Amino acid sequence: MSLRSLKKQRRIQVIALAVVALAVSSGLIGYAMRDGINYFRSPSQVMETPPSPNETFRIGGLVEIGSVVRGDGHEVRFVVTDGGASVPVVFAGVLPDLFAENQGVVGTGQYIDGVFRASEILAKHDETYMPKEVIDALKEQGVDEEPNS
Repeated sequence: MSLRSLKKQRRIQVIALAVVALAVSSGLIGYAMRDGINYFRSPSQVMETPPSPNETFRIGGLVEIGSVVRGDGHEVRFVVTDGGASVPVVFAGVLPDLFAENQGVVGTGQYIDGVFRASEILAKHDETYMPKEVIDALKEQGVDEEPNS
């Protein structure tokens, strides 16, 4: 074998290895992100097109007045509304300090048998903040984005 053919063979091996490494890294990134991407839905969107029970997503809106029911232990039931539709929520855990009725909330979880089972609940952190997705969803339903405190 000549020196030229060895260089050509080595170059082909390096390119093939780079292509394989790129494919493997792309696959690993995609696999890692499949659980990390949570789509946002308003209560109206959830009721119009209910997601599958194994899909994790975020829901946001206002906590309906009079809907908070504290169960045994840490379980809490309440209803999230955007003015157009309401979705019952069950959360087993400690709610944020700023969680209150008629205040903005975002939950992460799954919609199973007509109930959103939240694994995480976030409440707005001060009087003026509400996630952009929640404001947009409330505006679509004609609800003022600043609820009465």
